[in-house]
Amino acid sequence: MRIILKSPAELEKMRASGLLVHRILGELAGMVRPGVSTLDLENAAVRMMGDAGAKPAFKGYHGFPCVLCTSVNSEIIHGIPSARRVLKDGDILKIDTGVSLNGYYGDSATTLPVGEIGPQVKRLMDVTLESLWIGIEKARAGNRLHDICGSIQDHVEGSGYSVVREFVGHGIGRSMHEDPQVPNFRAGPNPRLKEGMVLAIEPMVNAGGPATRVLDDKWTAVTEDGQLSAHFEHTVAVTGNGPWVLTKP
Repeated sequence: MRIILKSPAELEKMRASGLLVHRILGELAGMVRPGVSTLDLENAAVRMMGDAGAKPAFKGYHGFPCVLCTSVNSEIIHGIPSARRVLKDGDILKIDTGVSLNGYYGDSATTLPVGEIGPQVKRLMDVTLESLWIGIEKARAGNRLHDICGSIQDHVEGSGYSVVREFVGHGIGRSMHEDPQVPNFRAGPNPRLKEGMVLAIEPMVNAGGPATRVLDDKWTAVTEDGQLSAHFEHTVAVTGNGPWVLTKP
């Protein structure tokens, strides 16, 4: 495992990428309503990235066809935008996207309600977002990776939900995916966190069991039991002053 520490100057470049991702997700959130297709969102994101002179992180990555992942309801991650996928009242939509600006990546995801959602659906979203911030709080020099992973797992499972096992967060920098992997449960290597590490922390939380499967499109991951899933993500730097969330102003 080779963890690449970033200099303060590199973190500033990653901050620029992160703030662009934040702005794109914010503008897309304002478009999300019943009757909008996931391709409408994709086209808007393509335009915003182009206007900013940024390179999409996802399009072409292992052959992925789009700049956004748009995953609806029981779809967990890696949903492919489509004109045929029209949002309906009561859906929840996960949007995950990333950009490269000046050679450095930013990556973030959010889960959004479409129209009116019920209290149980809102609770799933709330617990997932809470678990992200609980994990971020542990991203401090001197802690270990499992402090992040375990705190997310404990909050999610203590709330009656399950964390996805097949897909995990990751280091990020000049490459979209770097070491270390960042599971949302205690597993794998447990390196000590150091200043200059940058992690994409991204809880993926299922209302039912943790089991997943991938659809015939070879990308879209869904819950095996058909229950809802939520996903939030931020790019976070470990600094001497604590966690610095690069994808949030």
